[in-house]
Amino acid sequence: MSSDLFALLPAVYRLRDAQIAQSQGLAQGPLESLLMVIDEQVAVVADDLIQLYEDQFIETCAQWVIPYIGDLVGYQSVKGIAPAIDNPRAEVAQTISLRRRKGTVLVLEQLARDATGWGAHAVEFFQVLGDTEYLNHVRPHNYYAPDLRRWQSGLYLDSAFDRTSHRVDVRRISSGRGRYNIQNVGVFLWSLGAYGITNAPVTPAATNTAGGAQCYRFSSLGMDMPLFHRAVSQGEQISAPAEPVNVAARLRRRVLCADLVAGVGAQFYGPAGSLLLTLDGTVVNPYQIKVANLSGPDGAWVNLPADSTYAVVVDPELGRLALPPPGPGAPAPELTATYYYGFNADLGGGDYARAASFVVGDGAQILPFPDPATAPPYTTLPGAITYALGQLANAGTGEIAVELTDSDTHPIAGLTVDLPAGKTLEVRAADGYRPTILLGAEIAVSGDASSQMVLNGLVVVAGTAMVPGSPSPAALVHLPATRPGGTANLLSGLSLTDCTLVPGWSVSPDGQPRYGGDPVLIAEPAGVAVSITRSILGAIRADALATVAVSDGIVDATGRTDVAYAALDGVSGGAPLTLTGCTVVGKVHAVLLSLVSDSIVWAALATADTWAAGLVADRKQEGCVRFSFLPYGSVTPRRFECVEQALAGPQPLFRSLRYGDPGYLKMLAATDDVIRRGACDAGEMGAFHFVLAPQRETDLKTRLQEYIPVGLEYGLIYQD
Repeated sequence: MSSDLFALLPAVYRLRDAQIAQSQGLAQGPLESLLMVIDEQVAVVADDLIQLYEDQFIETCAQWVIPYIGDLVGYQSVKGIAPAIDNPRAEVAQTISLRRRKGTVLVLEQLARDATGWGAHAVEFFQVLGDTEYLNHVRPHNYYAPDLRRWQSGLYLDSAFDRTSHRVDVRRISSGRGRYNIQNVGVFLWSLGAYGITNAPVTPAATNTAGGAQCYRFSSLGMDMPLFHRAVSQGEQISAPAEPVNVAARLRRRVLCADLVAGVGAQFYGPAGSLLLTLDGTVVNPYQIKVANLSGPDGAWVNLPADSTYAVVVDPELGRLALPPPGPGAPAPELTATYYYGFNADLGGGDYARAASFVVGDGAQILPFPDPATAPPYTTLPGAITYALGQLANAGTGEIAVELTDSDTHPIAGLTVDLPAGKTLEVRAADGYRPTILLGAEIAVSGDASSQMVLNGLVVVAGTAMVPGSPSPAALVHLPATRPGGTANLLSGLSLTDCTLVPGWSVSPDGQPRYGGDPVLIAEPAGVAVSITRSILGAIRADALATVAVSDGIVDATGRTDVAYAALDGVSGGAPLTLTGCTVVGKVHAVLLSLVSDSIVWAALATADTWAAGLVADRKQEGCVRFSFLPYGSVTPRRFECVEQALAGPQPLFRSLRYGDPGYLKMLAATDDVIRRGACDAGEMGAFHFVLAPQRETDLKTRLQEYIPVGLEYGLIYQD
């Protein structure tokens, strides 16, 4: 191919060069070859000139130029935890954009949302100060006394959306004590997330015998829980202050009631909203839903419907529903719901993305349940697992997955899984679903050499008829010492990812665990490796010759003095244990603490307790405990930068210790920084270490320092 410079030469030179090339059998003549070399260098210079021009703009500049442009506009680098600010190029470009609006409250609100990834709302507190008006500053909507005709005044009092006037508070907002003053700006944050459950059947509760109404709960565990509403995006650029619908928060009765009146224009109810009810296959009309307070013990709920004026009565704050009394001979209604619940992180199963954690890939055989085939080979979950085991018995099949494609509750009367040698069985929820397995007896897993069992995305709970017993049921998931045929259980591994084995086996309607410290997982075989990731479990018992590794998870014995981890007898040292980013509620006794890092062991000794301490390792020559909170007098291997509980010393402050609460084991911002910022990366210790909440907060503070107007002060206020 001819070069550009060669084409510019007179034809006589080009023809002579071609004749020389032809006579010598060359592809190009000597002149053309020379000019091609020169042309390459000209192209390099041209590309450099083009890049020099492109380096003037953040959108097209080279990667190495980004810090220089950022320095020109005063950009300060941050950790970039939230997805909105994890790209330095986009961050610098956003900084240039925000400079044009610097000093406005909407910029502060956008910074808070982008830097943390949470719901945010910024409030200039001078706007809600009560003072005597004068003609140069008339504020007709700023009433000193609240407007009692509007229910919003009482519902949002002292919250981010409070519009009631307040007297001056002279305390500093930066200390977290003061609020209402002329120079103060409050940045409110909602750190809890809303997680969806799609088209799941509601759970029957005790029927009110007096009125005959049919009572239900949203929770698949049959417990009261507040409903949440998801956050509606304000767009990439915030042009108006956040409203309650723009943040993920609890769904209040008055809010839902006012929303239902809007009918097809509702923000919270509907297919695109945060709540949808389906009765006998038909979506319930919003005008046929009544919102009421359904409080009271089972069998005596208040405000139950006495007739069919409304199709459904809903209490979003308790997570309860009620249908009117059925007519004579009427079939049982089929009531399903799509709703959201609140939690602090992607942990324990939910509608968050989990596909990357699947062990059995798309190339292997995947059995859907329910099977949409016309003549399915199985109709129940135990049948699907039995069919999968039959497929694994074939020599050509090495791994197989049973995938649940709904968020229903699947009752099973126990399950026995015995895997062939070298085979892997994965029972998982499809991405976006959170099914519940309701047990009538334990799940017993065994196998031949090099076999593996995987559970992913499931919530496992004991039914009301399932009571701890000896020898069975001993746990929700049990790895017995022997296989069904009496031979030794040679199972290689059990993996739990994004699962919940409900602490206490199950919960009562008020959220109390039924069986406290009884183990939910027992591992008896020698050599079995138990791996637990992003999961919530009750107490664990493991033989000293097994191994257990927990990362980003919760092990909850439901009480500090109960036994969370030990050997099969519940007293002696259990299998070598690894804890990475975990919160353990209860006492721990292990043969070896291989590694305890960025974790919290929340344990204490009971009166006349025979344990030496809340955390005991038999072998202190091996292993390491680092960046963790430990009970008083813990017996451990060598430590590094740990915090041991002491009288009047720092300790973690949890919003709730009860599984099922939105703030379950969530650490309060008031926790001392030696714990809240005491992990290896200056993050918080415990199960929610991977959320990196303190780092998000630090990023936000760095950003706010750039944009807060001169003379004003800001304070971060958590709303959940």
